[in-house]
Amino acid sequence: MAERPSIAAEWAWSALAVTLAVGAMLAWPVNRTAIDWQPGLAWSQPWRAFSAVFVHYSALHLAANLAGAVLVGALGHAVPVPSRTALAWFVAWPLTQFGLAMQPDLLHYGGLSGVLHAGVMVVIVHLVFAGTTTQRRMGLAILAVLAAKVIHEAPWEMRLRRPEGWDIAVAPLAHGTGAIAGAICGMLVEWRHRWRNQSSNMAR
Repeated sequence: MAERPSIAAEWAWSALAVTLAVGAMLAWPVNRTAIDWQPGLAWSQPWRAFSAVFVHYSALHLAANLAGAVLVGALGHAVPVPSRTALAWFVAWPLTQFGLAMQPDLLHYGGLSGVLHAGVMVVIVHLVFAGTTTQRRMGLAILAVLAAKVIHEAPWEMRLRRPEGWDIAVAPLAHGTGAIAGAICGMLVEWRHRWRNQSSNMAR
């Protein structure tokens, strides 16, 4: 049977989702180039890997990502996920932007979408590694949908796209790096949790 997180652990995930959403709203009037992701400044100003998620280039961009933050926050709270998954999501946050170094011609990047993909992947990993049979099936179903979306966007082509109905260009690579960062961080915390449980059982 899957573990039941404490109330505080359940809310850790939601608190991170709220932080992302509120930060994006507060940063809306801020000069974008002051805090967005710029590969040329990746190592001299590494904090941009955090601040870039708060940057949005249009009202539609902001609204869509705020809706996404609500959905990802609700997903983690509904499972519910333990606090270690919130830690994994937090670590995946800057890694998502650092992965964009593979596309040096992407001179500026901002937005929550990459980190939201990371959050969904962290939840998937938790469901598959630590969930009940039903939760594992749910995790695999969500994984299939997410994988289909990312593959359809072809992030390996490393070019910007302009989806119909959008008033900005989209960088599919960010969705790919977010999913990869989320998968890696999610697996690391789940493996660590499993190893600690095994060690504790052996010590008894």
